[in-house]
Amino acid sequence: MLLPLSRIVRPFSPERRIMELFSAGHHPILIFTDGACSGNPGPGGWGVVVVTPDGVVTELGGGENPTTNNRMEIIAALRALELLHDAPGEVQLYTDSVYVIRGITQWVWGWRQRGWKTAEGGDVANRDLWEQLMRVVATRGAAGKVHWNYVRGHIGVPGNERVDAIAVSFTKGPRAKLYKGPLVGYDVAIHDLPASGALPEPKAKQEKKAAAYSYLSMVDGVPMRHRTWPECERRVKGRSGARFKKAMSEGDEQAILAAWGVPPGKGFL
Repeated sequence: MLLPLSRIVRPFSPERRIMELFSAGHHPILIFTDGACSGNPGPGGWGVVVVTPDGVVTELGGGENPTTNNRMEIIAALRALELLHDAPGEVQLYTDSVYVIRGITQWVWGWRQRGWKTAEGGDVANRDLWEQLMRVVATRGAAGKVHWNYVRGHIGVPGNERVDAIAVSFTKGPRAKLYKGPLVGYDVAIHDLPASGALPEPKAKQEKKAAAYSYLSMVDGVPMRHRTWPECERRVKGRSGARFKKAMSEGDEQAILAAWGVPPGKGFL
């Protein structure tokens, strides 16, 4: 006699799977963080979801006004790790802030060595928060190492979407109702984790364009040298047959004038 299908394959139970995942108690702590700001600077908010190996979810949120988006991103990570100050075990932290990840894993060491100055000599923004975050991370030690994971925002990752909603709610309201309780009662698929992605490369700084030596114009066959482009533009604008060009050196001036058919040695108007 054939057995009913229900006797052969047990229906999948999300609650049972969650309990299996956490029953061993050695899984890393999971964190999602995000920051938001309306205006930058303006009213800002931050959001956090923490899942501990005992199957407990804690949501956190808060805000400041005025503030910046970067400040809210750092505070979110800081508040999450402060919550876990006495919780053992490694941490997998997901954030869509390249600024936070590069800051805490790379930039802070150079900033501190230079007396909290940037490579250009300016004051490091958010120094107070960076110093606090460094202390919290250092306190966890090797056994509580924090792994910083980049997740691209607004692509449907449940944990990232949830912390974004919390953060935004603290910028303009109504504020999100924060959850604290068992994972089996949490309606966010927090363990639908994104595939590990490479951190976006920082945009290359554009080199400053060299200043012009002069601006040349020729109207009705008469050449003129100008110190600025607006001066040159005023002379040629609306003039039929007018010519103009930027010169980068004295030699460049000579070559431009020669190309325009101006005899050597002829002075400017």
